[in-house]
Order: sequence, then structure tokens, then C-alpha cells
Amino acid sequence: MHVGIIGLGKMGSAMASRLAEAEFIVSAWTRRGVSEQDAEALGIEAKPDIASLLEECDVAILSLPDDAAVITVLDQICRSRLDGRLIVDTSTVSPDTLRSRIAAIEAAGGSAIDAPISGWPQMVASGRAGIYIGGKEEDVARFMPIAAALSNRIHHVGEPGAGAAAKIVNNMMLTGYWQCLKEAMQIGKKAGLSAEKMLEILSGSPAANGSLAGKAPVILGQSDAVSFTVDGVVGDLTLFTETADRLGVDTPAIAAALASFKAHGEAGNGDADFITMVRNAYDQA
Repeated sequence: MHVGIIGLGKMGSAMASRLAEAEFIVSAWTRRGVSEQDAEALGIEAKPDIASLLEECDVAILSLPDDAAVITVLDQICRSRLDGRLIVDTSTVSPDTLRSRIAAIEAAGGSAIDAPISGWPQMVASGRAGIYIGGKEEDVARFMPIAAALSNRIHHVGEPGAGAAAKIVNNMMLTGYWQCLKEAMQIGKKAGLSAEKMLEILSGSPAANGSLAGKAPVILGQSDAVSFTVDGVVGDLTLFTETADRLGVDTPAIAAALASFKAHGEAGNGDADFITMVRNAYDQA
């Protein structure tokens, strides 16, 4: 199967490398261009434009930063004859984004699903990310060999757009958790508990989530490894609040999380790992 990837940020690059290692034929295009060095390092072929990528690929995967970028690329895709090609949007965007272009994709002869990825690039690289898929059964079946190379947690959740909704639900829980952890550790410090002891207790209790133990070294200042940036979380949280507002749902926990991450980013930490928000809040408590 020939896979085309549009967008080679951290997540797109991780997908490209993982799929090439799994012996898919992988091509890629980005707005800034793909250098020969990057293509060689990832084990892929660079394409000069979207049209040339679509000429050869069976499945085109989008990994883009926001709704505007996805809409721009989908509109470009629809200018080509798709003739049975499957378009897969893995970006973190509104559920309405792909839905708004489904008719145009089908009119051009293609089909589309959304399959946003939950996890960090390191999780994609090791095949441990989560994927939430919205689309028709036959289109999902075509995508499954690719999904299986990227993920050990694959969920078909409904029609196109449902994948984006599922990721919003999942990641709202995660970002709310980090906000609660921030507040709990601030209280614990003022009550005389050390960060080490609090994380030891939480990591082995029902209060833990699957990421807490892995993030403990960053919270304790023992590591500066970046899995996902503060600015990235701010972007996601902004999408979550916009979606909630459009659907008429009050989300005070997410509003508090957005305020915390946004303030931390504006203090010069936008490129740091997102969990430094918790570490900084603890240090200043």
C-alpha cells in the first residue's frame, strides 16, 4: 500500500517513519517542502506538490496544526481526481471540519475518514498511540492496516467527524487531570508534603492515570524531555472550549486548565513540555 502524508511536524514525521519501518511505501509533502536529508532520514520519498502525491498514493493522511490548515489542504485535494483514494485526517480539529468537505471529496471520486491520534510522537513511533476513527465501515477497513502499524488502541466510533469528537472527549479528561494535579500538589506543598512523596502516593493509587509515572521525572525537575509542548496544549484547549461553546456546554474545569497552560506559555515556556506547568505551579506555591 502506498501512503501519502501531508504535514511533517513531529506527529507527521513519527507516522512517516513508523509506516516506512512497517514496509509501507511512504511519500510526503509539506508547505515548506521536504528536504532530501529529511526524506532519507525518515525512509520516505518527497513530493513537490499535493497533486503529485495523490497521483501515486492509495491513502493520503493529513497531519496538520489546525482547522484552517486542514480546510486549505482539503480544498486543494478536491481539485484533483481522487478516483478511489482514501483521505484520512489525523489532525486535532473540530468535528465539523471534515464533515464540511465530505461531499466535495466524494464528488472528486474519493472517500474520507477522520482518525485523530491521541498520544505523543514517541507513542506513535512505538505503535502505542490511540486512534479514534469516524467513517464508513468499508473506509475504516481500508485504513486498518495503517492504523494497526501506528496504534494498539483503535476505536471506530461512528460516522465522519465522530473521531474528532472522541479525541476531544478523551483529551478534555487528560487536560482536566493535569489542572487538578496542579491544584492538589499546591495544596500538598502548603500542607507539608514533598513533591516526591505526593507523586509516589498518586502513581500507585486509583488517582493515577497512564501518563503520570512517565511524567514524574519532569515534574520533579529531573528531566527536560519534551513529549508535547505547552503551546500545543493551549491550542488543543482552545479548540475544546470553542467546541463546548458551539454546543452550549459549560466547561469550567477546561477554562481553568486553559488559563493555567496559557499563563505558563506566556511566561516564556511555550516550547517546554506541557507538564512543566504543574512543576512551575508547585515550585511557586
